[in-house]
Amino acid sequence: MVTITKKDLIELGYGTSFSADIIKKAKELMITKGHSYYESRKLDRVPREAVEEILGIKFSNENRSD
Repeated sequence: MVTITKKDLIELGYGTSFSADIIKKAKELMITKGHSYYESRKLDRVPREAVEEILGIKFSNENRSD
């Protein structure tokens, strides 16, 4: 599973506050899907798929060969 953090989102060009909101919403999404592990307040890493679902975009794979 590929994960993403607030720092990763900031490096992609999202603002600090918006990045934190995305991570928070991704954690809430994972909790609604039954993954109680994401209830931890200290956890700052979420699956990339959850972030993609929230933003409505797909991140490109850096190791992709086209």
